[in-house]
Amino acid sequence: MKILIDTNILLDVALRREPFFADSAGVLDWVELNPKQAAIAWHSVSNLAYLVKQEVRGFLADLLAFVEVAAGDTATVRQALAMPIPDLEDALQASAALEFGAALIVTRNTGDYKKLPIKAMTPADFVAAYGTARG
Repeated sequence: MKILIDTNILLDVALRREPFFADSAGVLDWVELNPKQAAIAWHSVSNLAYLVKQEVRGFLADLLAFVEVAAGDTATVRQALAMPIPDLEDALQASAALEFGAALIVTRNTGDYKKLPIKAMTPADFVAAYGTARG
């Protein structure tokens, strides 16, 4: 099963944000056990670089050992603009997920994705359903 990991999950881990860190890290543990079954959106790279100034290169290098970067182009952006999602960044995530062929998006804001053909799950629900290497 392919998944797309939303930027907020990556930020939870990179910044060790509580109370979200454990579940979000559990998602990345699943990714390590299932290499190349996950992707991040193309614009997540620049979002992380902007928001996590320190250590971002090392974090991304480690992450890219296990995930793909879902492509983005004019068609991807147009698809996002046509989606019934008020937040453009979330629409770009959804469009990238569809481009990658993901079955679901792991995100903390699942409400924005309810009108789409792709399922959204919180990290806690994902870890409960699919497991993790963390105890």
